[in-house]
Amino acid sequence: MLKLHIKNETARLRAVILGTAESNGPIPKIEDCYDPKSIQHVLEGTYPTEADMVLEMEAVAAVFKKYDVKVFRPEVIKDCNQIFSRDIAFVIEDKIIRANILPNREKEIRAIQYVWDQVDSNNRIILPEECHVEGGDVMPWNDYIFIGTYSGEDYPELITARTNMDAVIAIQELFPNKTVKPFELRKSNTDPKENALHLDCCFQPIGKDKAIIHKNGFLIEREYEWLVDFFGKENIFEIAKDEMYDMTSNIFSISEDVVVSEKNFTRLNNWLRNHGFTVEEVPYAEISKQEGMLRCSTLPLIRD
Repeated sequence: MLKLHIKNETARLRAVILGTAESNGPIPKIEDCYDPKSIQHVLEGTYPTEADMVLEMEAVAAVFKKYDVKVFRPEVIKDCNQIFSRDIAFVIEDKIIRANILPNREKEIRAIQYVWDQVDSNNRIILPEECHVEGGDVMPWNDYIFIGTYSGEDYPELITARTNMDAVIAIQELFPNKTVKPFELRKSNTDPKENALHLDCCFQPIGKDKAIIHKNGFLIEREYEWLVDFFGKENIFEIAKDEMYDMTSNIFSISEDVVVSEKNFTRLNNWLRNHGFTVEEVPYAEISKQEGMLRCSTLPLIRD
């Protein structure tokens, strides 16, 4: 049996599901894309190749091996994009919660069934159908659970709106001892620089008390300001619109002082090193063309 344990984003990682880029399928048609950034790259002829994405993911797998992290991979489904394992489920405390994701992604969940089956059945949670949620919007942070959401009336028209208030309420009911803090995110089906697909596309805690944040990703300024106050201005790395577009907030913590980051994030990586972090740099620029990065392609199962 797998004894799940996740209290926050940065405690020492022991076990994780890392997605796979194998048999990723052909370049998608515009109408089959899930986000504006993928659409842009399909239109421009710069959509990433499977070979490049496999190399990028193997670089991450090598870092996990170096730190002695147990890595599970999804079963490979032919012609299916299975990179973003964070979308399909997430762990809080000792529970794994299945994401109610876009209906045409159901088979991705079946590919990690063998992991799901290793968890005590009482700790496997499937939320009611009306609760929409993806793991990129959910961040356990000790006594808090931060959740990105969108409650605008145009929610049904926005393929980029992935987590609704029904899910926020359901998660609060599951964890009554936690403070669930929702944040309204800025959404756009057409402009990737005005779209925070998930909370981790514009914010992420790192270390013990620091965070990366992009102000414009938040629809309500006081919610952004709450986070700045919570972490303290001196502990915040503020990213610009172009850096959000490049997914600079979407790095991944192996521990409180070790992070995996994209090698081109020079400004961030220098800041991290200056603040005492060990930065494991990997190439991930191709995968980021699909509006997802390192946090999106990992599903932590056990942290100390």
